[in-house]
Amino acid sequence: MLALRLIERKRDGGRIEAGEWRALLGAYVAGHVPDYQMAAFLMAVYLRGLEREETQALTDAMLRSGGALDLHSISAPRIDKHSTGGVGDKVSLVLAPLAASVGIVVPMMSGRGLGHTGGTLDKLDAIPGFRSDLSLAQARAQLEHIGCVLLGQTGEIAPVDRKLYALRDATATVESIPLIAASIMSKKLAEGLTGLVLDVKRGSGSFLQTLDRGLELAHTMVAIGETHGCPVVALLTAMDRPLGRACGNALETEEAIQALRGEGPPDLMEVTYALASEMMLLGDMVADRAEALEQLERAVASGAAAEKFKQIIEAQGGNPAVVDDPALLPQAEAIELFRAARRGFIVQIEPRAVGRGIISLGGGRTTMEDVIDPGVGFVITAKPGDWVEAGEPIASVFARDEAGLRAGAAALREAIRIGDEAEPPLALITHRVTVSGVQLYATES
Repeated sequence: MLALRLIERKRDGGRIEAGEWRALLGAYVAGHVPDYQMAAFLMAVYLRGLEREETQALTDAMLRSGGALDLHSISAPRIDKHSTGGVGDKVSLVLAPLAASVGIVVPMMSGRGLGHTGGTLDKLDAIPGFRSDLSLAQARAQLEHIGCVLLGQTGEIAPVDRKLYALRDATATVESIPLIAASIMSKKLAEGLTGLVLDVKRGSGSFLQTLDRGLELAHTMVAIGETHGCPVVALLTAMDRPLGRACGNALETEEAIQALRGEGPPDLMEVTYALASEMMLLGDMVADRAEALEQLERAVASGAAAEKFKQIIEAQGGNPAVVDDPALLPQAEAIELFRAARRGFIVQIEPRAVGRGIISLGGGRTTMEDVIDPGVGFVITAKPGDWVEAGEPIASVFARDEAGLRAGAAALREAIRIGDEAEPPLALITHRVTVSGVQLYATES
């Protein structure tokens, strides 16, 4: 009866108390609340929202549903980064080894694809032999040894979130600020962090498309971090077009490797360096962004960042040779150029259409049980604002077969719009949110 009463109360706009959150989630994990009732409750939350205190209570209940990483014996800054999700967003694969190579301890817990967006774990799965299903004890040992671990959510950390995460994806309740904030922060607070950097996406390809919604989410998570003694900094970044060129699991992993070797696309490197700089500032390792950028660029140029990725891959059972030879990653069976249908400016490259296209190729999930083909996807070389001529190659489709090539081309025709004039895209990084408030990133000192 507990679930039914809480569904009714939230449906009618009522408040859920802290003890009720703990009881509901405990009953759900134990199997006493069926998925259909929890789905109804999630929809009520989606439609009615939560007060700030309810979001805090939900986060606490999710956090207490499992264990945590005890990293107090590690004296170095323990800082993670989280992205709210996008298309072509392979930043974590670059950022984690890069940050570790300059002395930050990075316990990075990631997820799988959600909706039209890709997932870090799906990209890591493209590396032959790589294991992300580590226990907390294994993760702690690896952090002590090499300073970085890339793991999936274990059954030990916030187990209720693991169930809710999949259910939200299947019930169209992903785009709820309280649910997003509680899901992210319950897992991050369980990592034993001394700081957290958030990449909050805005634009047509993000879950929260408007600036106001992005800022609301950032403020919510910064406040949760403050309550739990974990300083949080959020940057708002653009997702009105894919990030980088590669979209698809193995293709994005290859682009991440290129970035670690100093050959990454400018937009990917700008976002990565900005987030890594914030990690160094949170760890009191540098005086300002300029000093952080100098150290980060040196780590890439010297090969230290790529070497750290090799160490991580080897420690987690993967083949580190992929860093020197990305051809060892899964490869598509069929590849075809996609050409501009007319001359003009690239007006738009719609991320959601690209993400849906990857799913149609077999590179994403429509159900939790779907098996992903890691080799399929797109490499889109054009950017909004570029001038192109009719017949000019502007992308490539990577597919399983001829039918996949046709499906991929159809997705790109939907995603890429060419016109006589083009409005400038969103600035890549626009705002910085801390406990002190909001600053414009371009002018923040």
